[in-house]
Amino acid sequence: MSETVHELPIVERWFERRTVDDAITLLWEPHVVDLMRCNIWHVRGRDRSLVIDTGMGLVSLVDAAADLFGGPVTAVATHGHDDHIGNHHEFADCIAHPLEAALLEDPPLCTLDPVEAWGSDGVEDLRRMGYPMREPYFVTALPAGFAVETYRQRPARVTGHIDEGDVVDIGDRRFEVLHLPGHSPGSIGLWEAATGTLFSGDAIYDGALLDELPESDIAAYCRTMERLLTLPVTVVHAGHDPSFGRDRLRELARAYLDRRA
Repeated sequence: MSETVHELPIVERWFERRTVDDAITLLWEPHVVDLMRCNIWHVRGRDRSLVIDTGMGLVSLVDAAADLFGGPVTAVATHGHDDHIGNHHEFADCIAHPLEAALLEDPPLCTLDPVEAWGSDGVEDLRRMGYPMREPYFVTALPAGFAVETYRQRPARVTGHIDEGDVVDIGDRRFEVLHLPGHSPGSIGLWEAATGTLFSGDAIYDGALLDELPESDIAAYCRTMERLLTLPVTVVHAGHDPSFGRDRLRELARAYLDRRA
């Protein structure tokens, strides 16, 4: 952490949530900057529940949402980027694509300062991609009792690898794993054909997609977009920004292909 420690407001409540339907709850961290504020999805099943991505890891997700995590839980990582893996270490059952697992087991993020984390050139690249990057930290407030200089993401134990065609079964719901590379090599989505529900991670969301990261692959991203155009989607619950339906999915995918293909 740099020698200058900026004072930030202190908040008692770190996570917010919204009930989507009888089985799905969206959680998020309102005091994390837009770039790093991922959607955390809880899906309740008959035999176990899923948590899909886990945020930045400043505060215990399990403690904050103890009413949701009372039974067996499988934590899924849609990919291994900093903003999605911060609390996977709290879950005994943790699954990820093999190309992303090392990032969960040895997370590189050990500062809340973007320049220290990614370098000034990396931050400038993100500004160029459309993210303001004005804040001195990845957060605009701190949880009560938290010292900014102590932050580092904790390693998770990945207990299983998931890849194309695998099925994540929670009893009354079955999600097929789709390998959706481009944003990162091992990005995955969870597809429930019976309801047309896709949890897409960062493969697609209704915002500025990041495809110029060191690990990104634009050609692979184009193939992923072509694949997404074929899915009979009812709803996409993405890694960032609001959920959307089939028409918006097709608009987003076609716009990407028009720009990059």
